[in-house]
Amino acid sequence: MSLTVNRVAWSVITATLPLNFLPQLPETLVILPVLLLASGMAYFRVPLAKELALTVLIFIGAVSAAQSILKQTEQLTQGPVQSEVLVKSVLPDGERIKARLVRYQGQIIFPPVYATLRIRQQNIAYCPGQRWNMRLALRPVHAQLNEGGFDRQRYALANHTPLMGKVLSAEAIDEQCNWRSRVISSAQKNYAHLPWQALISALAFGERAEVSHETNQLLRETGTAHLMAISGMHIALAASFGWVLARGIQFFFPAWAIGYRFPLFCGLLIALVYGWLSGGNPPAIRAVLALMLWNLFRLQGINCHGWQVWSMCIALILFFDPLSVLSDSLWLSALAVAGLLMWYHFFPLPLRFTRQKRWFLLRLLHLQLGMMVLLMPVQALLFHGFGLSSLAANLWAVPLISLLTVPLILLATACNMIPWVNQILWEWVDHSLALVFIPLQHLPRGWVPLNQTLAAASLLCWLFLLSLRFGWWRTSPVSLLSVTLLLCSWRNAGQQPEWRVDMLDVGHGLAVVISRQGEATLYDTGHRWPGGDAARTHILPWLAWQGLQVSNIIISHAHLDHIGGLESVQAAFPSAVVHSALDRKEHLPCRKGVQWRWQGLQFHALWPPEDEKREGNNQSCVVLVTDGKWRVLLTGDLETAGELQLVTEQRTSLAADLLQVPHHGSKTSSSPPFLRAVAAKTAMASAARYSPWRLPAAQIIQRYAKNHMEWRDTALSGQISARFFIDNWQLMGLREQIMNRWYHQWFGVVRDSR
Repeated sequence: MSLTVNRVAWSVITATLPLNFLPQLPETLVILPVLLLASGMAYFRVPLAKELALTVLIFIGAVSAAQSILKQTEQLTQGPVQSEVLVKSVLPDGERIKARLVRYQGQIIFPPVYATLRIRQQNIAYCPGQRWNMRLALRPVHAQLNEGGFDRQRYALANHTPLMGKVLSAEAIDEQCNWRSRVISSAQKNYAHLPWQALISALAFGERAEVSHETNQLLRETGTAHLMAISGMHIALAASFGWVLARGIQFFFPAWAIGYRFPLFCGLLIALVYGWLSGGNPPAIRAVLALMLWNLFRLQGINCHGWQVWSMCIALILFFDPLSVLSDSLWLSALAVAGLLMWYHFFPLPLRFTRQKRWFLLRLLHLQLGMMVLLMPVQALLFHGFGLSSLAANLWAVPLISLLTVPLILLATACNMIPWVNQILWEWVDHSLALVFIPLQHLPRGWVPLNQTLAAASLLCWLFLLSLRFGWWRTSPVSLLSVTLLLCSWRNAGQQPEWRVDMLDVGHGLAVVISRQGEATLYDTGHRWPGGDAARTHILPWLAWQGLQVSNIIISHAHLDHIGGLESVQAAFPSAVVHSALDRKEHLPCRKGVQWRWQGLQFHALWPPEDEKREGNNQSCVVLVTDGKWRVLLTGDLETAGELQLVTEQRTSLAADLLQVPHHGSKTSSSPPFLRAVAAKTAMASAARYSPWRLPAAQIIQRYAKNHMEWRDTALSGQISARFFIDNWQLMGLREQIMNRWYHQWFGVVRDSR
């Protein structure tokens, strides 16, 4: 069987897909025999043998690319390194740069590796394009990992930016800024005074850092965020602009000189320039690659089906960059194009509506309706929600951005050397953005978060369309009903716990959720920092994904890493009752002797004493949670002095199956008498990998081992979940058991090097 280009394309796609879900990458000892086997299969005359051999070989190449980035990370994080560095961008805070590491130990680093670096020499003016010889202290990206949260490690590897660190010293090799930086600086002088200048920078140069939080929120809630990031649509618009411009120029050519190649080349050239101006972000590069492939087909006179072009474009991207298979933006773009192909093939408009200009709005409505329905499951699974007004917002914004704003931006950039024309054009760009956003600001706003069940049920959109197209509602109603019920109730297919305790990965801080029957009690609310807190970043998205309502909040003590997200949680759940040992009128007491019952669980407050007036670590509200059989002890930041008093006064009440490690595993806590009194099977600690206090302490981990307690912490495991059943209970970490993927694991230096 001969291998066609289309079969090769699907082999590439099939070979790289496993990188999405492999728990670990195959070792060299496994790869070598497989490589020999695949090489031998290429000579078989068995049907599909060559295709299978090719798929295996490409899979080995994809695995090698993944192993390469892990080995580079391991090598570059063992200690301070001396490297030649190319500055890619300066982040808006002016304190960090994104840079490519060009050389290390005299060797060119390939595949390319990028790092986000904190700048120490504030007197140095960094700009993109500069080359420096730097001494760097690097460490691998390590993200908080919770169900329903943003997967930062996956994002970092997909974008080849697995490192972060700081500049220890720097010596200039070439201080010249690149041409793109100069073009941006020159253009910004002409529009920096305009009201929508941040969005102009985003659309013209891919610089979204200055877009305000309020604007980003509006874009997200109206489903128009895709319009403000240079992606495939914008590259296609640039190519179309170049094609139209070339056709206009051809008006002055003699008839013999007019052909189809000149417009194609002009469109590709404009698209390449626009992609370069965007900073070469991955979506723009992918779009340019796809456009080049499409142009090649046109120039060679090759006729291909839409699905063939789609598969070859995806394969081309994955062949040159296998790790882009981890990119959500790639699959969002790919599925959007696939959705359009399906929509126009299965649900086309009648011919009478596709030709006349007066039906333009109907055609636009048909397009947006198809995109909304087909991409709703993708949006639900990737972003865990959808915007209520996305259809109306896109009907208004897409034509204006496509037909007015982007062409004006391209014209303004091209006229950058003609100041008076350039300024007028940038003002028109600003007015066009105002025309886009003024109505958007008055649309009903609201982002509807979806839990796991509703996200899976969103697949019913696809099932509905397929059943409508193929008539399954007439021919197979029972099967259709069965699949519908399965999608709506998949979470109930397995044995469900009676109740559960989840320690969320919030970095340095604490947030524990006790949940039962759709209700939750939250023990501590994590840290707070300028511009955000752990509740908004981690806790609330997790609660929404689990479909939980918070009815009780327990605050252990007043330190910021435990109470930081309280205001955000109360804003989301205003009826939640707060228990604490703090002297606040609106809080119910959480002191020794106080008990309450909730969802069939008994809460016993064991500490602090009633007459205690202080609010430090040793005054943490210690709570025992039990269903009558299983016992969980929550200790906050209790230290040795408090532990010993607690053992003296309530030794018989401390026995537990699961212990929250006091004070993040600090040396000042977890005293031997306390551990002997608790005698838990397992202990779980909330700790950050890069804790400035180097927590948890190695000797504390050893102490728990000596007391025969299994140690788990969020730095290693991410979210830790204890599930209690009638006859047993189990503890699972997100990195090890719940979502064990190779790209979620602990990269680089070992624990003790922190």
